[in-house]
Amino acid sequence: MDELFEGIAKAFELIVTFDPEVMEITARTLAIALSSCLIATALCLPLGSLIHFRNFHGKRILINIIQTFYSIPTVVVGLLMFLFFSRIGPLGILRIMYTPTIMVVGQVVLISPIILGLVIAALSGVDKAVFETASSLGASRVQATFQVIKEARYAILSAITMGFGRAISEVGLALMVGGNIKGFTRVLTTTISLETSKGDWPLSFALGVILIILALIVNIVLNRLQQK
Repeated sequence: MDELFEGIAKAFELIVTFDPEVMEITARTLAIALSSCLIATALCLPLGSLIHFRNFHGKRILINIIQTFYSIPTVVVGLLMFLFFSRIGPLGILRIMYTPTIMVVGQVVLISPIILGLVIAALSGVDKAVFETASSLGASRVQATFQVIKEARYAILSAITMGFGRAISEVGLALMVGGNIKGFTRVLTTTISLETSKGDWPLSFALGVILIILALIVNIVLNRLQQK
């Protein structure tokens, strides 16, 4: 029990003293997760709108496939990234393996189905009369679409929050394509895994607390945006 309290005290010390290594890892984690979330949102919002507002053969099957990928294991995405971007892969010429860039690309692939599927669901929850009324008042198709998106903004923000949570908490992908290189690709989750295996669980505990705090801050910010 004494060891437990000593570990908690050490973890608290690392946080309140802004330990340079801890802050560096935290900043990198946040940068990668935010970058991947912003890119995925920029891709999925227009794509989700296109899928929702267009009627085509196989639309329901496509949505079911997107929803199936909600739970795709991170190691599977990591394997795909490795096969495509390693030296033997078709995109190996880009030489981005074991860099933050490939981690962002992998996280975009990982969270895009979540954001895309939830955006489609959010738009589906808006009364069809909103689009029809906007169109009848002279709005173009694009303007009417933006009006529907505006009505669904709270649900869309929730989708983005889900995507960010998935990105910042994954570990398998980061290990496989990032390599957990100190000072370069090491993030909170991979450090927690490494330090726990080394027996330095106070540091792991501190990083875990920081991870939870980051998720809490992002959720608070998004909730404030929803309230406004």
